[in-house]
Amino acid sequence: MAMLSAVSPATADNEAVFQAPLSASDAPPSPVTSIQAKDITRHTIALAWQAPERANGVILEYEVKYYEKDQNERSYRIIKTTSRHTDIKGLTALTSYVFHVRARTAAGYGDFSAPFEFMTNSVPAPIIGDGANSTVLLVSVVGSVVLLIILISAFVISRRRNKYSKAKQDADEEKHLHQGVRIYVDPFTYEDPNQAVREFAKEIDASCIKIEKVIGIGEFGEVCSGRLKMPGKREICVAIKTLKAGYTDKQRRDFLSEASIMGQFDHPNIIHLEGVVTKCKPVMIITEYMENGSLDAFLRKNDGRFTVIQLVGILRGIASGMKYLSDMSYVHRDVAARNILVNSNLVCKVSDFGMSRVLEDDPEAAYTTRGGKIPIRWTAPEAIAYRKFTSASDVWSYGIVMWEVMSYGERPYWDMSNQDVIKAIDEGYRLPPPMDCPVALHQLMLDCWQRERADRPKFGQIVNMLDKLIRNPSTLKRTGGKDYATRRSNPSLLEPGSPEPCPSAGTVDDWLRDIGMERYSDNFTAAGYTSPEGVVHMTQEDMARIGIAVATHQNKILSSVQGMLSQMQQMQGRMVPV
Repeated sequence: MAMLSAVSPATADNEAVFQAPLSASDAPPSPVTSIQAKDITRHTIALAWQAPERANGVILEYEVKYYEKDQNERSYRIIKTTSRHTDIKGLTALTSYVFHVRARTAAGYGDFSAPFEFMTNSVPAPIIGDGANSTVLLVSVVGSVVLLIILISAFVISRRRNKYSKAKQDADEEKHLHQGVRIYVDPFTYEDPNQAVREFAKEIDASCIKIEKVIGIGEFGEVCSGRLKMPGKREICVAIKTLKAGYTDKQRRDFLSEASIMGQFDHPNIIHLEGVVTKCKPVMIITEYMENGSLDAFLRKNDGRFTVIQLVGILRGIASGMKYLSDMSYVHRDVAARNILVNSNLVCKVSDFGMSRVLEDDPEAAYTTRGGKIPIRWTAPEAIAYRKFTSASDVWSYGIVMWEVMSYGERPYWDMSNQDVIKAIDEGYRLPPPMDCPVALHQLMLDCWQRERADRPKFGQIVNMLDKLIRNPSTLKRTGGKDYATRRSNPSLLEPGSPEPCPSAGTVDDWLRDIGMERYSDNFTAAGYTSPEGVVHMTQEDMARIGIAVATHQNKILSSVQGMLSQMQQMQGRMVPV
């Protein structure tokens, strides 16, 4: 195990076998039990709800899932909010909608509430209470007069103003319709796979495509570069995946499923699908052309040519694409530098959506999916052992991508066998920082490689952290990888359990940055901890109270706090009461 650095080993993830008991701070919040409609109009329902009975920590946000009652639940939308109320806009008039709400703490999401059903109005109308019967007639008369005046006024208002109002209303409704987060639809759930292709991928006439040269070999056939000229549009360079002759119906379905998946995505860091050719042979998938090819080969070709900030920019782009996929509830399962493509502007885009959503039931095929062998060096332990693929397992893989980028495309775990890698990870070892890798980046890698899925950061947190590093380049100057060759050859330097560094900075923000916990800066500030002197008496309960619920993060911070307290005691020459 001479090639690895270490973190403290944690309890194995046995969730597939049994549910380990959770402490209150580790458990997600209980379900929301009550949802009310505070106001209902033709296109809007204002919702409010009570906090969960057992929050088990600080509520970070709520997630509202909703869909039309008569529609398949698969087409639901999601809205996220930090308050206990939200306006659901862009709804259809006189339509019943079903709503579910769940809460999230640092320990993760709780279960969704039971369904609550509300119907939008056909026209806006005031609600008169039971005690107002004596005024109903008067209200009706006055309302009729007002309505008559409104109708006369509307008749004489200029057409231009009417057109403006209608255009503004349409724009507002269109804006409201896009407030919900679109959710990925698995093409394998369609009874007819061709329906998914027709729904998510545009059919292109083969006469619009000109194949120029073969640039690679894919699982199903050749990958070519060429040009696409659609009527009325300029010619563009494209990549063309072809399905080899003699294919079976299953091969055609699996080949086109990637297009059905890719066609649902629209993000600058996700490869863009132009369309498919299915009505003649060869069957083709057409995507944008990425001039610089795969990221791993590109980095090896340009070894040492980029600044740290440029490398962090690459990582930020990939993380942004993965956050988008995670928000859509899509799990990639094969996040690796070889599956990140680079264009002429050095923009990195996540690609290769061919990994299967369903693993084989055969226990002997534990490492096999429709997309081929599971990539052991990039895959989280629970995904290898229990086939538990989640956004958290994608985060683990992203940590390996970070290591690939900072090492300019070096092979993770070098020449170790897959079995040796599995054994080493199980024993708590992790990859060391590449040469000249900033400490903050290697700490983020280690966070991605936490054994427990709940302890790993979310992609949104990763993006925020990388943004902070880019805005504060000085945080990237501290490196710990100059003894890289020594670390690879001396296993004694790789044992887990090394103490956390004592802070040398003068502010809480600097201290948290030093120990790689800057994600909690806002928590400390909001709780009034603005100087190192103020945190030296903090306990584990204090950590949970301000929203730090992950046990490994609590221990990391408390270890540093103890070192700081000891340092203060030595400087003052007297004991400070704990």
